[in-house]
Amino acid sequence: MNAIEITDLTFRYPDGHAALRGLSFRLLPGECVALLGPNGSGKSTLLLHLNGLLPEKPGGDGAVKIYGESVSPGNLAAIRRQVGLVFQDPDDQLFCPTVAEDVAFGPQQLGLSASEIAAQVENALAQVGLTGFGARSTHHLSHGEKRRACLAGVLACNPKILVLDEPTSDLDPRGRREFKAMLRRLPATKLIATHDLELAVELCARTIILDQGRIIADGRTVDLLSDEKLMLAHGLERPHILHHLHPH
Repeated sequence: MNAIEITDLTFRYPDGHAALRGLSFRLLPGECVALLGPNGSGKSTLLLHLNGLLPEKPGGDGAVKIYGESVSPGNLAAIRRQVGLVFQDPDDQLFCPTVAEDVAFGPQQLGLSASEIAAQVENALAQVGLTGFGARSTHHLSHGEKRRACLAGVLACNPKILVLDEPTSDLDPRGRREFKAMLRRLPATKLIATHDLELAVELCARTIILDQGRIIADGRTVDLLSDEKLMLAHGLERPHILHHLHPH
């Protein structure tokens, strides 16, 4: 069974802007796939469809299925348990006074007992390297710590699929390295929208390139990102890491 199955997904914003134009693709369980494309290509709009934050209708058409279940108004709670979405700006996601309260928010919605919630929070903080941060104020975290706290909040619900929007933007080189290492350790199926092409090469065997709401290419990351002509045509560039791996 596919983890994610998207069939002919189309979406227009109320102003008439066509953000997605007939997208179709599938992700198998355990895949880690990069979603690349210039700004305005539709990456974030696509991610918001995966847990029903943007409805397929009105304004859109097509089908989104998560492990065979349609993303539809009747089963959004079930879908959101399976799909953890990490936004590009951590401040859009953190809204509780302390880290532990924020990470506990998701498990609380699932109706777990207090002891189960505490265990989930501790486990999620450990997975992102924030053990001992529970009592810290979310306002006083560094940007990198905020990103980790957001990821912990998502992991606390044990999703099968992680959807990340620009997870390494605004991080310094060490923060980027650490975040990538952390993502690599997580077993969930992952779809990562990113401008960080090194991340795509290091973590994702497969890449989907989006431009103007259409899938331009879908294939092996190393093949697509080595194709200088393709990359330049869609506002991207061949990452430095490939100059070492595949010098031309």
